Amino acid sequence: MTLALFDFDGTLTTKDSLGEFIKFAVGKPTYYFKLVLFSPVFFLYKAKLMDNSYAKELLFRLYFYKINEDAFRVVANEYGETKINDILRQNTYEKFLQHIKNGDKVLIVSASIKCWLSPWAQKHKVDLLCTELAFKDKKFTGHFKTKNCHGEEKLKRVQAHLNLDDYDKIYTYGDSSGDDAILAIADVKIKL
Repeated sequence: MTLALFDFDGTLTTKDSLGEFIKFAVGKPTYYFKLVLFSPVFFLYKAKLMDNSYAKELLFRLYFYKINEDAFRVVANEYGETKINDILRQNTYEKFLQHIKNGDKVLIVSASIKCWLSPWAQKHKVDLLCTELAFKDKKFTGHFKTKNCHGEEKLKRVQAHLNLDDYDKIYTYGDSSGDDAILAIADVKIKL
């Protein structure tokens, strides 16, 4: 059996789906205004003075704190069903489809958020391992429900989801250092 692991943002897509989703959800004026407010956090993250997961939680808090869960899911579903196809990286997407056609086990392993990736993954009938937001009393808490599915967490999620020894060959597609842990277990590594 063959296993194919795909990172999403920058691998299956040409742009980061997170930024595109926020623009879609709140509109460009609000997106850019709040991005200016977020710039000190972004600087700390880029300078490696702040953890990736914490910076990402702060970003979600800035845009979506206490948003109604049902309203958020409607927007996320619409984005996942109608907008993700606009940012697909065609050559990697074709490889993704070929693995599905071949009957390989295909997993998307992404730091992006389940709310908008899930409709797209379900449409393709593939498994999805990703980051989830925490809601309480139908309001976004400003925190993640799961660990941010980035770096070593990607490999931990894959290992918890299936037995790697069941596969004769593992393909991994990634584009950044956040994918190095899953690229390390691959027989065939494709780093964009």
